[in-house]
Amino acid sequence: MADHAMAWMQRVIRFGAGLVLAGLTLLAGCDNSPHGPGSAASNTLYTAFTERSPRHLDPVASYWNQDTPYTYGIYEPPYTYHYLKRPFTLIPKVATEVAPPVYLDKNGRRLAADAPGEQVAESVYEVRIRPGIRYQPHPAFAQDAQGRYLYHQLSAAQVGERTSPWQFEVTGTRELVAEDFVYGLKRHATTRVTTPIFGIFAEYIVGLKEYGALVKQEDAKLRAGLDPAALDKPFLDFRRWPLAGVSAPEKHLLRLRIRGKYPQWKYWMAMPFAAPMPWEADAFYAQPGMARNGLSLDRWPVGTGPFMMAEFEQDRRHVLVRNPNYRGDPYPCEGMPGDRERGLLDDCGKPTPFVDRIVFQMEREQVPLKAKFRQGFLDVPEIERTDRGADYLIDMEDSPEARAEYTERGYQLPRAGDLSIWFMGFNMLDPVVGRGDTPEQQARNRRLRQAISIALDWADYSNIFPNKGGVEAMGPLPAGIFGSRQGALDGVNPVTHRVVDGKIVRRPIEDARKLMVEAGYPDGRDARTGRPLVINYDFYRTLTPEFKAEIDWMSRQFGQLGIQLEVRATDNNQFQDKVRKGRHQLFFSGWLADYPDAENFLFLLYGPNGKTRSEGENTANYDNPAFDRLFQQLKDLDDGPPKQALIDRMVALLQDDAPWIWGYIPDATGAFQPWVRNAVVPVLIKDHLRFYRVDTALRTRLQRAWNRPVGWPLMLAGVALLALVWFGWRSWRARERATAR
Repeated sequence: MADHAMAWMQRVIRFGAGLVLAGLTLLAGCDNSPHGPGSAASNTLYTAFTERSPRHLDPVASYWNQDTPYTYGIYEPPYTYHYLKRPFTLIPKVATEVAPPVYLDKNGRRLAADAPGEQVAESVYEVRIRPGIRYQPHPAFAQDAQGRYLYHQLSAAQVGERTSPWQFEVTGTRELVAEDFVYGLKRHATTRVTTPIFGIFAEYIVGLKEYGALVKQEDAKLRAGLDPAALDKPFLDFRRWPLAGVSAPEKHLLRLRIRGKYPQWKYWMAMPFAAPMPWEADAFYAQPGMARNGLSLDRWPVGTGPFMMAEFEQDRRHVLVRNPNYRGDPYPCEGMPGDRERGLLDDCGKPTPFVDRIVFQMEREQVPLKAKFRQGFLDVPEIERTDRGADYLIDMEDSPEARAEYTERGYQLPRAGDLSIWFMGFNMLDPVVGRGDTPEQQARNRRLRQAISIALDWADYSNIFPNKGGVEAMGPLPAGIFGSRQGALDGVNPVTHRVVDGKIVRRPIEDARKLMVEAGYPDGRDARTGRPLVINYDFYRTLTPEFKAEIDWMSRQFGQLGIQLEVRATDNNQFQDKVRKGRHQLFFSGWLADYPDAENFLFLLYGPNGKTRSEGENTANYDNPAFDRLFQQLKDLDDGPPKQALIDRMVALLQDDAPWIWGYIPDATGAFQPWVRNAVVPVLIKDHLRFYRVDTALRTRLQRAWNRPVGWPLMLAGVALLALVWFGWRSWRARERATAR
């Protein structure tokens, strides 16, 4: 019996030891990546997004920064910017060259290239498109042997439960032609989606304003008798109606007629607003049952770019994959001094894109986002942001341990001068903080806006939230834009600051309180009714704990004037809907330059570009006839003293009217893992995804090193198991001996 027990105990000990050894062996080869086993070795770039999924990927509707990784990765306008050269340099993309305009007078006679704006009646651009460029595979192009489209006559029943274009059995493609650009520009007149740039384009493209009215009439005919709320709408075929200002006289020649002299037009040609749109894609998504299943250009774009949308899971996950029909434009061979030493020219001449897939995963909270980057499971925290490096740079300043860790790991944290501004804006249609109906009310409301502008101390904000702050803004133009006086003594905003002994200082809170009295709100109470002044702050994100400190800070600033701040938080899509309807009062926003010209910031306050009335990008709905007249003159001017003088007058008007609380201008910072090559902060450059390359061997090795499994708990459990068996055997043996005696 004793021999049997001894043998049993030995088997248990061997089993426990084997279990511990097997566990340690398993841990040694463990791949704990949230992306799945083997993900580190795949040619995939992993990143995150922290807000909701993009609402619009249709190129005529998309105008939000979170959309840009997808729109610039899928669509291709005629031009782009050189990836490395600074100042920013326009280069052709699908065009053969950046076409200079031909200026014509009112009689159609050609003028000199340097003709003054008042002589120019029309600017004509003839843009030649590179032949041989092909669209991504898509069922919209699929045809049978007789050339008939396979999927252009579908019923809702035939669409069935499909929620992705890749669920259709056959795809096709065709060559990009100039008519696709014509069709794409015509679509800015559509009544089917919001088109934020229609108002601007209608001022310049000959005939577009009238074209918009025509399309509205034709659409009304198509939808006569139909339920206005129905998701299915008849196909609005823009091929039926010519547009005078946009044509394709040859297969690969795009002709544009622009009113007057407008030097900034070339910059619009580098944005998805000018991207081509194949009519087949528009017709495909207009079929019954498509909208119900989320099949639209807003989710499933169709382009000629290096990537195409493979997965779209709302508010969870998006995946771009390599477009097999992409021509492989080469990586640049020129850059700025020091770029070669930094390895930014190592891929000179190699075909792009370098990665096969880009995975975007939702991360709502900053703590897990940062943890995954530090573990190496995110290659770039957020691909479109220009502030993600700030958090890590501050860590290094505050903590020697963090500095040692980040330096040892080789995180890339580049800096660059940003062309952006963050601000708070007032809805100028609001009766309390807006323009006002009478001259007296206008004066009082302006004093209120000025008082609040003084109270919000953005230098204090930057000290408390250094990863989000920056240099206090004196107006709408960041440094680096021609016409900006940001940082200069002659550029100080006299409403909020003054110069003392050669230094710029914020006006004291007492000045703001005096303005509150003049506005009719002494101590934050309405002088007529005695009621406290309550201002609604429409915040465009869900209030997660990380935003609480910022909201508390904001409330304290308003509290200095006795104003009660009511926070109305929504997600971004709900916020956008609210501002389109003019139901907002005070809001926080930012702007990243679309192109390097003052107009791109000043048009945010141009009256005809109002968000609520014209669906433009003037979210404040600011409408000042004097400012609008100056803005009209701005478009004719090339950089030089006359343009500077005009910008100075416009900025002075804005400083006095205070439709924005001029916030801060941040530095651009990026965060990249050491295995991401060609890492450049995406200031203005939005088609950068094709240039990123991943060293998968280095990523695999470092991920394993940074996430070594912890084996001691398993070893301790094994020892505990053996000890338990040993003591159990000792107890059993003692009882056996006692029984024998």
